[in-house]
Amino acid sequence: MGTVTLGVSIAVPEPYGSQLQQRRAGFGDEAAHGIPTHVTLVPPTEVDAERLPEIRAHLAEVAAGFRAFPMRLAGTGTFRPLSPVVFVQVVEGAAGCTRLQGRVRDPRGPLDRELAFPYHPHVTVAHGISEEAMDVAFEALADYTAEWVCEGFALYEQGSDGVWRKLREYPFGTGAASVPAQPGAPADETALRRP
Repeated sequence: MGTVTLGVSIAVPEPYGSQLQQRRAGFGDEAAHGIPTHVTLVPPTEVDAERLPEIRAHLAEVAAGFRAFPMRLAGTGTFRPLSPVVFVQVVEGAAGCTRLQGRVRDPRGPLDRELAFPYHPHVTVAHGISEEAMDVAFEALADYTAEWVCEGFALYEQGSDGVWRKLREYPFGTGAASVPAQPGAPADETALRRP
């Protein structure tokens, strides 16, 4: 049946998601249009496709037992020199994100995996571009702010074209199985546009 590359994340809602995606593209990050703006819970992970039903059931169970929490982004940070990333900081909601990713990556569950770095919730706005361009991103978004209530998360699959597409949404505290995304639709319409 083969393997699929999955990720689990909290989508940054509109209008903020598109704003930050466009800014990321503007800094010269060519991957921006294939990556919806998000806070990662599980980074890209290759799994056997036959495990998808088990993964979906696990995510539905985690979401059903979780409650909404406030999220606020403010200012920038960077993982340089360890990793070529500039991000917008999660200044409220980091504890909720950390608890949530711990449950999603539960060692007894199907998405247990080691992380390359300690978990640090953030919203990437530049990755793998020139140092000068990353400096521009760091300065340009230093005063950026956004806030919303996080009410769930989503499962994404990376296509062979490199674009991440939403497979399913998992609203918190509903006890419902989940909300399917539109079949075959990109995670948002800008995902297929190129600069």
